[in-house]
Amino acid sequence: MGLFRQSPQGETGRPREIFAWALYDWANSAYSTISITVLVSYVKRDVLPGKAGILLLGAGLGVTTFICALASPVLGAVADAEAGKRRWLAITALAGAAASACMFFATPDLRWLMIVLYVVALAGMELSQTFYNAFLPEIADDERIGRVSAWGYALGYVGGGLALALAIVMIAMGDRLHVPGDVVFRKRLGLLLMGLWWGGFSLPTVFILRDRSRPSGQAKRIGEAARLAFGSVGHTLKNIRSYRMLTLFMLGFLVYNDGVQTVISQASVFADERLKMGPAELGMVVLMIQFIAFPGALAVGWLGDRVGQKPVLMACLAVWTVVVSFSFFITEKWHFWCMSAVAALVLGGTQSVSRAIMALMTPSEHTGEFFGFFNFSGKATSVVGPVFFSVILAFTENPNLALASLLAFFVVGWAIVAPLNVDEGRRQARRTDDDGDGQEASGG
Repeated sequence: MGLFRQSPQGETGRPREIFAWALYDWANSAYSTISITVLVSYVKRDVLPGKAGILLLGAGLGVTTFICALASPVLGAVADAEAGKRRWLAITALAGAAASACMFFATPDLRWLMIVLYVVALAGMELSQTFYNAFLPEIADDERIGRVSAWGYALGYVGGGLALALAIVMIAMGDRLHVPGDVVFRKRLGLLLMGLWWGGFSLPTVFILRDRSRPSGQAKRIGEAARLAFGSVGHTLKNIRSYRMLTLFMLGFLVYNDGVQTVISQASVFADERLKMGPAELGMVVLMIQFIAFPGALAVGWLGDRVGQKPVLMACLAVWTVVVSFSFFITEKWHFWCMSAVAALVLGGTQSVSRAIMALMTPSEHTGEFFGFFNFSGKATSVVGPVFFSVILAFTENPNLALASLLAFFVVGWAIVAPLNVDEGRRQARRTDDDGDGQEASGG
């Protein structure tokens, strides 16, 4: 495939750097899969049964994600000023992994410890994505960026699936495998596995990756660096006309990504309300999605580099439109399995091609800051879709209509990105790199 060949100029990532970068998706996906299954079950049934557990998982997720969304562009700008993306990635990733592993010690009578560790782990997961994604344009050239991005998501689906499978086997078949303790103890072992998997597989990433960008400012104390970072963010906003295509894409991404994330988060609600699917069967659906999404992400990445990132993105959004429309007619469990399988084919692809487009149109000196905005935009608006879904479900008591109503996000998102010209966006970013100032690049 030529994915790991080194560029003639040696300016982009070497094979081991590309692999180390992609391995972080493999690492952190253990948190993504185990947290929505084992962690949710442990908190709601054992640590904080009743409304308290629901409040922690819901309000804790919302508040922490919102705070991280506000912090992402600032910390990204700080990392740019110091050329310190690797250091910040190590801090956030390993802190989140350590908190996850320590959940093993958060027994049901230590509720306060579980609350603290949950917030720290979630914050580590959210913030580390800013620095991880910002490495993409440094390690991959324009011709390979789609495939490199796709390999990250593909490895993530396999790694997350394997970690979840191990946790499920350990919990469900513990007696036969002579795993000590009761079911509650085995859930805690699953949380320990989540943290060790995330932290252990992150080590090659934090040891091998190197910042290739030059510091945009002198190293300062964090308070001073944050003040300068806010100034840099304000400067970017004032000169956003220099990146018209990037702005257009991010607006469209805000809308259709909210649709994707809502389908992911609310599909289990639909399955429970409409089809009465139990946790075990839902776990099997999640595993199926993980392993179908692996070849799907690779195929989309390959197509993106061959025929262009925008046509592939539009095709993915078209598939989502069909999937969500079909949800209105779901009445049987096998219908849900089929819908989930089709969605899995474009799940990783939609995310990887979006990341590739973002990387192509991002000036190299502002990767941390701009990917901070990328993460911020996705997280700050992610509450709209779930609220939209929940309100329609509450008023109509029709799960099919609630899920099908998410069609609006994909249609509107498709309409916004339809005029997008990726080549022009790439030229705008390169002019900024050459001029060294966004305002000069715009001619203003």
